[in-house]
Amino acid sequence: MSSLSHFLVVFLFFISSVVCQVEEFISLDCGGTSNYTDRSTGIAWIPDRKYMNYGQPVGVINPNGNLVQYQRRRDFPIDKKKYCYTLATQERRRYLVRATFQYGNLKNEETYPQFQLYLDATAWFTVSILDASRIYVKEMIIRAPSDSIDVCICCATTGSPFISTLELRPLNLSMYATDYEDNFFLDVAARLNFGAPSEDSIRYPDDPYDRIWQSDLIKRPNYLVGVAPGTERINTSKNVNTKTREYPPVKVMQTAVVGTKGVLSYRLNLDNFPANARAYAYFAEIEDLGANETRKFKLSQPIMPDYNNAVVNIAENANGSYTLYEPSYMNVTLEFVLSFSFARTRDSTRGPLLNAMEICRYLRIAPKTDGRDLIVANALRLMSAESIWTNEGDPCVPTPWEWVTCSLTPPPRITKILLSRKSVTGEIPSELNNMEALTELWLDGNSLVGPLPDISNLINLKIVHIENNRLNGSLPSYLSSLPSLQELYIQNNSFTGEIPSGLINGKIIFHYGDNPQLHKEVQDKKHFKLILGISIGVLVILSVLFVGSLLLMRNRLRKAFQQQKSDSKGGSKRSNTKPSNAHSINRGDHLKDERIAYYITLSELEEATQNFSKKIGKGSFGSVYYGKMKDGKEVAVKIMADLSSQGQFVTEVALLSRIHHRNLVPLIGYCEEEHQRILVYEYMHNGTLRDHIHENANQTQLDWLARLCIAEDSAKDIC
Repeated sequence: MSSLSHFLVVFLFFISSVVCQVEEFISLDCGGTSNYTDRSTGIAWIPDRKYMNYGQPVGVINPNGNLVQYQRRRDFPIDKKKYCYTLATQERRRYLVRATFQYGNLKNEETYPQFQLYLDATAWFTVSILDASRIYVKEMIIRAPSDSIDVCICCATTGSPFISTLELRPLNLSMYATDYEDNFFLDVAARLNFGAPSEDSIRYPDDPYDRIWQSDLIKRPNYLVGVAPGTERINTSKNVNTKTREYPPVKVMQTAVVGTKGVLSYRLNLDNFPANARAYAYFAEIEDLGANETRKFKLSQPIMPDYNNAVVNIAENANGSYTLYEPSYMNVTLEFVLSFSFARTRDSTRGPLLNAMEICRYLRIAPKTDGRDLIVANALRLMSAESIWTNEGDPCVPTPWEWVTCSLTPPPRITKILLSRKSVTGEIPSELNNMEALTELWLDGNSLVGPLPDISNLINLKIVHIENNRLNGSLPSYLSSLPSLQELYIQNNSFTGEIPSGLINGKIIFHYGDNPQLHKEVQDKKHFKLILGISIGVLVILSVLFVGSLLLMRNRLRKAFQQQKSDSKGGSKRSNTKPSNAHSINRGDHLKDERIAYYITLSELEEATQNFSKKIGKGSFGSVYYGKMKDGKEVAVKIMADLSSQGQFVTEVALLSRIHHRNLVPLIGYCEEEHQRILVYEYMHNGTLRDHIHENANQTQLDWLARLCIAEDSAKDIC
C-alpha cells in the first residue's frame, strides 16, 4: 500500500511539472491570424503580430499536410535590415529555441530564398531553401544570457526572407549541461529515432520538452544512407526507464535497430560541419535475452579512435534491461559526412543495438553591443513617438539600427546617434555619459526638455547637435575642455546664464542663437575687471616707488650726518671705530648707482682657481692667482691682503667699472664674502707692463719710445 502511495505522489508530481512546462511554452504561428490548439500535440498556438510589426502574412500554396501553422508564413522586405522577435526568458535557465521554414510552391519569376538566421548577435544558420515542400527545422539549446533573447531574420541574398514558426521551450535544469555553455550555444544538427514505426516525428506530448525526434525512415539525399545488411527494426510495448540526464521520450526508447549480422552502420550529412560537437547515443535493451545470451559491441569510427575500444554492454551499463544507458561524447570533432558503425565483439551472441542519437554543434556566442550603450539606445528608442522606431534586437549586430553607427571591434560600441527630427520627447538619458566611444550626437529638431546631462566622460565626442529643442539650464564649463569637441549647436532652446569663455575663443564651431537668457560675459563687467586690475597695478607700483624714495632719502640723510660728524673731528676719513657697512658692495648703498662689474661668488672662484693653487703674481694690493671659469674664460684673481682698507677696495671696484682703455686690463667681477675682498681681471697671456718695462730672462728691455707708446694713447703720431 505504501509503495502504491509513493507511486501516486511521483505520478502527480510528474503530471503537474508537465502541465507547468507546457504553460511556459511560446508557440508563434508567423503570419497566422488567430489563436488555436494543435490537434495532434495539444499545444496552443498564437499569431505573431504582438511580436512582429514588420513584414506581411502570405498564404502558402500546397502546405505540408493539414498542419495549421504551415498554411501561412511571414515574408520580410528584401533589404539590409534585420527583423527580430524578442522572447522573454529567465536568465541562466536552459531553453530549446526552434525556428521552422516552409516556403511552398514558387510563383512566377520567384527564386528560392537564402538569408541569415541570428540568435542575439550570434550567426545561427544560413537558411537555403532548396525544396519548397520541405519543412526546414533549426533548433538551438541555450542557457539564456539575460531576461530575453532575440531571434532575427536578415541579410537576404536571394528571394524574400521569411519564417513559418518560432517556438521557445524551457528544459529541465539538469539537461544539456556542458562545461562550455558560458561561451557556446548548442546547435542541434541531428536528433534521430531509430526503429521508428513510421515517418512521423515524435514530439510533445510524448516528449514533455517538445523536442522533435525525426524518424529514421525519412529519405532525403545523403541522409541516413549506407545501412548495413541484416539491419532489422524492433520495438516493445514495455516501459523503459528514461529518468536520467537527458530524459529522452519513452516512446523513442521503445524502438531500435539491431544488426543481426553483427554490424550496424550509417552515413549522415551534418550541416555547418566540420565542427566540434557534443554527441549522445541512447541505448536500452528491449529484447528479452536468454540466460546465456549477451549483447556487446564497440563503436567503429575512424575519426574518434579514443572511443573505439570501449565495449558497450547495455544491460550491464544500464543496470538492467529496459533501462536507459546514454554514453556521451562531450567534445569531439566531426566531419560534414559522419560515417559510423557498431560492431559485435567476439564474445557476444547478439548484434549491436541503437535506439536514438543526438548530435549538437558547439556554436560560439558572439558578443552583443556593450551593455552601457544598449541602455541608452533602448531608452531613446522608447522616447520616440514614431512607429518606425520599434526596432528590436541588438542595436549593432548583425546589422545596425538605422539611426546608429557602430564600431567593428568586439564588443560593438555605438559611435554615432542620428535622431534628428524623429519626435523624441523627454529628458536626455543621464547614462549617455557612459558611451565613451560616441563621436557624434544628433538630437536636433525634437521635443527634448530638461538640462544637458553630464557628458564629461565623452572624450571622443566631436559633433553635438541639440538645437531646436526645449532644453534649459546652464551650460557646464567642462564643454570647452572636451578634448575632441569640434562643433556644438545649441540654438533655439532655453539655456540660461553665461557662456563658458572657452566656447567662444574660435577653436570650437559654436552656435547658440535664440536662447534669450543665454549671453556672453557682460562687456561692462569685463571693462570693470580690466580697469580694476590696472588700477591695483598702478597703485602697487606707486607704493613701491614711494617707499623706495623714503628709504633713499633716509640713507642720504644718514650719510650727510656721518660726513658732518667726520668733518667736525678734523676732516679725517679714518676713524677709530669699526668701518661702516655703508662701504659694503653687497649690503651698502655706496655703489648702487655705479656701473660696477658683476658679482662672482667665492665658491665659483675657489673652483676656478682650484682653491687658489696657482699663484702668478703679488703686488701691494695682494696676491694674484690664475683661474679658469666654467665658460672657459681665463682670469687673474687678486685677493686683497689688507682687509682693513675697505675704502680702497670700494674705490678700485668703482673706478675700474667705469674706466675702459685698451691698455688697461678690464675688470670682470668682484667678490666680497667670508672676510675676503677679491677682484677678478681678464688674464693677459703676455705678462704685465712691469714685465715688459723691466728686463727679465725671457723678454728684451723696451726703449723709451715703446714705453711711451704703451703708456700714452696720445703718442700714436710719435709711434
